Amino acid sequence: MCGITGILAFNLVGKFHRMHIAAATQALRRRGPDHQGLYTDDWVALGHRRLSVIDTSEVAHQPMWDESKRYAIVFNGEIFNFQSLRQDLERQGVSFFSQSDTEVLLKLYIREGSACLNKLNGFFAFCIYDRSDQSFFLARDRFGVKPLLYLIDDDKFLFASEMKAMIEYGISRAMSPAALHSYFQLNYIPAPLTVFEQVRKLMPGHCMTVRHGSVSQERYYEIPYDSTRLVTTGYQEASHQLEALLETAVQRRLVADVPVGSFLSGGIDSSVISALASRHHPDLQTFSIGYKDEPFFDETNYARLVASKLGTRHTVFSLSNADLYRHVGDILDYIDEPFADSSAIAVYILSKETRKHATVALSGDGADELVSGYHKHSAWLRSIRPGWKEKAVESAWPLLSRLPQSRHSFLGNKIRQLSRFGAGMRMHPRDRYQAWASYANEAQVNDLLLAPWNGHQEENPVDSYLNNLGNGDDFNRFLLTDMKLVLPNDMLVKVDWMSMANALEVRTPFLDVDVVNFLFTLPVSFKIDAGIRKKIVQDTFRSLLPQELYNRPKKGFEVPLLKWLRTEMKSVILDDLLSADFVKEQGIFNAGAIEALKRQLFSANPGDIHARIWAIVVFQHWWKKYGRA
Repeated sequence: MCGITGILAFNLVGKFHRMHIAAATQALRRRGPDHQGLYTDDWVALGHRRLSVIDTSEVAHQPMWDESKRYAIVFNGEIFNFQSLRQDLERQGVSFFSQSDTEVLLKLYIREGSACLNKLNGFFAFCIYDRSDQSFFLARDRFGVKPLLYLIDDDKFLFASEMKAMIEYGISRAMSPAALHSYFQLNYIPAPLTVFEQVRKLMPGHCMTVRHGSVSQERYYEIPYDSTRLVTTGYQEASHQLEALLETAVQRRLVADVPVGSFLSGGIDSSVISALASRHHPDLQTFSIGYKDEPFFDETNYARLVASKLGTRHTVFSLSNADLYRHVGDILDYIDEPFADSSAIAVYILSKETRKHATVALSGDGADELVSGYHKHSAWLRSIRPGWKEKAVESAWPLLSRLPQSRHSFLGNKIRQLSRFGAGMRMHPRDRYQAWASYANEAQVNDLLLAPWNGHQEENPVDSYLNNLGNGDDFNRFLLTDMKLVLPNDMLVKVDWMSMANALEVRTPFLDVDVVNFLFTLPVSFKIDAGIRKKIVQDTFRSLLPQELYNRPKKGFEVPLLKWLRTEMKSVILDDLLSADFVKEQGIFNAGAIEALKRQLFSANPGDIHARIWAIVVFQHWWKKYGRA
């Protein structure tokens, strides 16, 4: 796991920007604290920051060249099947000078070109430089676990793992109206957009070639879902197959030359991964965080039950709200593109504490999107198969929408959920999906921004994601939409940024390509019904886990945002980031809309406003550091 960056110049103006390679690479130092490698020639510069995980010796440093000195690679990620790929190449007469997966990837590409991508099992973002024809080949893993940003103009092509490295090249910081519009709706910016107009994200499952001033892109992987070709085997046989595939995926992800542990939240997903890992990793270390001040969200008792049953060496990091809040500044400083998923705070602290014991951690990320782990999944199933209860909530929506709503009380939260469901029942499926995935609607965002996006300057990126939804009645297509929108743009960004800020590599067995491909051959009834979500995962591994984990509410990494915003951060909001003078001087927001949001925040009926306020706070902090040139 590392940080990568580079430049391919097209003319003398572009060549000038090679001078920034050292600063751009240094900007990625937290992703790779173990080594910095640089290469520069007449038209190209490459930079690499290394977190040593496989073959920690100097011979595996990057940029790495083949013996002919024609090809060089900078690589972020891990190839979990590199040993079998190496054996295949050795049988073909290929020799190796290291024990690294980087060299296997490089030599597989030299041998097979872009077709090598179909053989890789892992997560990655990499660039291979062909010095002979002055070209770059870049690729990003199938599900978007690892990030890859790029920029192309008349003078040069740039790429990097993070925006802070791109900024070091002196790029334009003109913001994308479409990106801002999406951010203030979703609390994140979906690919291919970034906050800056000129910079793009390479889409998951895509590769690109840069040669002679032009760029060509192609998709090399698509989740192979076909509703007419689902498995016809029975539930038990599918369960046995899932167990075998996931166990193999976990085994692959235990290979490392550094300490490996596992996140263990006390939920089903991380517990399953930890259980499978403990079969193959003696004396496995597991890690969880607890909340001293928020017992409703504290799952450490469940995590301890799992650890006891598995016999792992378990560590609990027990945190107060003050402990959580103390890290907010560090997290806001690290974020180099607006991103307002507040659970990033908990992931950051978990990663920071885990890194004191291990360099690699397994996690259960991806399971919710694959097999329906969220409340919205149950809601969607009910919306496409409504009974009298669902129709009654739809009819009662005008009344429900007027009642006090809040996440921070049982009754207020129930009213909030019913109101959202009732409103969604009245919508077209595409609009319902977007409403349930958003924190603000289009009218609210347009009211917030002085220069609202009007749909003509740039295509709305969410529209292309919603095409995966079809007409909304195929539940698997609903999960597919989550896999393409929410997973790579929110969940995986959160884990990548917060773990790499602490030089911790997080591996996600549920996102093994064989596991994903298999799960998308299963009928909906294997994943969810009226009484249970993640049905096949819960049933398959029931014997491995304590019974107490079952039939209890899903929690998640919640932080007391509303409380913070109304207390510790009140002066920051009122006197600095959202002050009337600053907002007016900044010239981005409608001052009246900001004042209305602040009034609601401090009212007796805040609803979900804290999530919208947090998005603005994150943006303002980012804008002060990165947004203005």
